[in-house]
Amino acid sequence: MRIRLIGHSTVLFEAGGSRLLTDPFFGTWGNPAYARVAPPALARDDVGPVDAVLLSHNHWDHTDRRYLRGLPPSVPVLAPRRSQWVTRLKGARRVDGIRPWESRQVGAVRVTAVPALHLATTVGFVVEAPDGVAYFAGDTYHRPFMREVGERFRLDVALMPVTTYRIPMTMGERGAVEAVRDLRVSRVIPIHLALQPRSPLLRTRQSPEGFAARLARAGLEAEVVMLQPGDEWVYEAAPLLRSSATPS
Repeated sequence: MRIRLIGHSTVLFEAGGSRLLTDPFFGTWGNPAYARVAPPALARDDVGPVDAVLLSHNHWDHTDRRYLRGLPPSVPVLAPRRSQWVTRLKGARRVDGIRPWESRQVGAVRVTAVPALHLATTVGFVVEAPDGVAYFAGDTYHRPFMREVGERFRLDVALMPVTTYRIPMTMGERGAVEAVRDLRVSRVIPIHLALQPRSPLLRTRQSPEGFAARLARAGLEAEVVMLQPGDEWVYEAAPLLRSSATPS
């Protein structure tokens, strides 16, 4: 399983012979309230063909209208069923509405929607492939449903937010530590890191490094895999971290 961080929550999974893209967001400016501080590693047209898009929710920093409109009609966009009409309004042509605990097969990969809690209708995803099992949280707060996710799946890695703002939009360092405990996962890739509030009053000092320090203080031995946009993490018998510039 190859996991490449394109930026923010946009991640390219290559597993089981399939290519899956999460929460596409290729804008470089942000919006009036939030600045994009780390540009995406790839432009829309450079991602290449994908077999499915996994859309956790329809917020502006997770749905790129130009990218969704450019997808071939054959590519499904898995999105929360209750808000699939919004996904269509944002340009997706083949929307597959999915509820928590429902699954879809994409080639040899099984994708299961799992519960999530955010300021919008949302889901997370578990990607089960012959070469690894990954949990993609999207934007969520820590809640007891994560314990059930950890019981139902034997996760190799969790991709999830580990920092938040003064108006909490996702779980922060403390919630992420509890999530690791509930998920029973030994590897975490922090995501949702490319935006910063334009107002200093809304910023916090939370960071992936601070999250890692809290994990250690809690006695949890989970590895925190720090990826910069463009970096690729490979799960094999032993995990490897490779830069996007490193030949395969």
